[in-house]
Amino acid sequence: MPRKSSLAVAAAVTVGLPLALAVPAWSHGYTTSPASRSYLCGQHKVNNCGQVQWDPDGVEGPKGFPKSGPRDGTICAGADSRWSPLDDQRGGTGWPATKVTSGSAFSISWRFTAAHSTSSFRYFLTKDGWNSTQPLTRAALDPTPFIQQNMGGRQPSNPTVHNGTLPQRTGRHVLLAVWDIADTGNAFYQCSDLDFG
Repeated sequence: MPRKSSLAVAAAVTVGLPLALAVPAWSHGYTTSPASRSYLCGQHKVNNCGQVQWDPDGVEGPKGFPKSGPRDGTICAGADSRWSPLDDQRGGTGWPATKVTSGSAFSISWRFTAAHSTSSFRYFLTKDGWNSTQPLTRAALDPTPFIQQNMGGRQPSNPTVHNGTLPQRTGRHVLLAVWDIADTGNAFYQCSDLDFG
């Protein structure tokens, strides 16, 4: 290979390698409304997000929540240390929160970059009195999803919206969205912050 061609190839590899390492090949999906922590990081609306700012749709971890799946304190990051800034409660008020009202109609929107065969989408909400300064735990969440959409292995449309009614709550809460994949052992986890006033 001529010297100029070799140098051009070496330069292209050198420039492209950091990008290939920074952005995993598989990206999948995130909630845009209410804005999830992942989405806010990807839109650069918050700081100190680590790798999730380049891959907001890759927050994937073991499925089976709440009986199994991510361990307590690592739920928002799907038990993956690459996304650990998502578990930081930032003093309980550091994440932007969507203002909502108890008992009102509520929609959750997903955007996908890679669709998957899906078992279900499930949505959990923290209980009144939970400790908003500590990372999310199962004990902080109502164990029954307030919205659940079973998919029976079908792929979701893009975007996808799920509707329901918000339970009675006061103050700040975390909405945990779980997208259970049908043909793998994983699920996608998205945490959004809500302010019930």
